[in-house]
Amino acid sequence: MATEKKTAAATKTAEKTAGKTCSVKVGGKDCKRPFRAKGMCITHYKLWRHGAVEGHKSRYKICTKEACRKPRAFGSLCAEHGAKAAPAEASA
Repeated sequence: MATEKKTAAATKTAEKTAGKTCSVKVGGKDCKRPFRAKGMCITHYKLWRHGAVEGHKSRYKICTKEACRKPRAFGSLCAEHGAKAAPAEASA
């Protein structure tokens, strides 16, 4: 049963993305590889995750506090949680 659901979902996704190609330009020409995620092929998606694709906003790291989705500012914490932690560290 679970395999049937996965197969149906994969088929539906494949139908939606059929014929779409990567949105990244390489040497002034469009990349011809098939679309994978975020409008990019798997190769450019992996590069984007590491911040190596020009012209595309790189992925940012988020705060490590539970349920906080803000960008990091202080090490592994956002500005709000980093500011709260700083006074506690100073008194120690």
